[in-house]
Amino acid sequence: MVDCKQLESREKWLEERKNKIGGSDAACILGLNPWKSNVNLWLEKKGELQAEDISNKPVVKFGIDAEKPIRELFTLDHSMLKVQYFENNYWQNDKYPFAHASLDGWFTDENGHKGILEIKTVNIHGDNDLEWKNRIPIYYYTQCIHYLMVTEFDYVILKARIKYNDDYIAIKHYEIYKKNALKDIELLIKKEQEFYESLKKDKVPNLILPEI
Repeated sequence: MVDCKQLESREKWLEERKNKIGGSDAACILGLNPWKSNVNLWLEKKGELQAEDISNKPVVKFGIDAEKPIRELFTLDHSMLKVQYFENNYWQNDKYPFAHASLDGWFTDENGHKGILEIKTVNIHGDNDLEWKNRIPIYYYTQCIHYLMVTEFDYVILKARIKYNDDYIAIKHYEIYKKNALKDIELLIKKEQEFYESLKKDKVPNLILPEI
């Protein structure tokens, strides 16, 4: 059974996230996060390593402030969708007790299909934009399929606001359908279960390094 609840405060939301695996953890577990390893994530979950506080970084603050107007623009642009959102949302699925999801929005389309809205704000300098040309970067893709796993929804629409060299801004939409990602979701379930078991057994996982 899939359940969604609204936690009473951001502090409670942060507390609930500590001992379970969220969307932003998925790429770390697979060794696909270029900024954090699976071992560092394990140490953070065990309370042996303090996670970096990035809340005051300008790019992070901008992303948080931009989320609401981007969601409102998405709603206006897609009047056929019934878009929903509330703060401190916390999704669980009894099939996967090790996991949770917190969504930027969710919706029902005109055919009754359920979807997830994922919002990203990105700054790109120089010519380093290849990741966004034809597909979602792998670490964001992994986050999206984690959300599909937890919610069992039909698809994700990722709305990305991409700023190039502090000048040109592009808005891009990417769609991920669960039916096309079943093998990836199956692999993610297996790897997240293994990681969660390693936490319970106090066994540090083998380090997985991202490809260069």
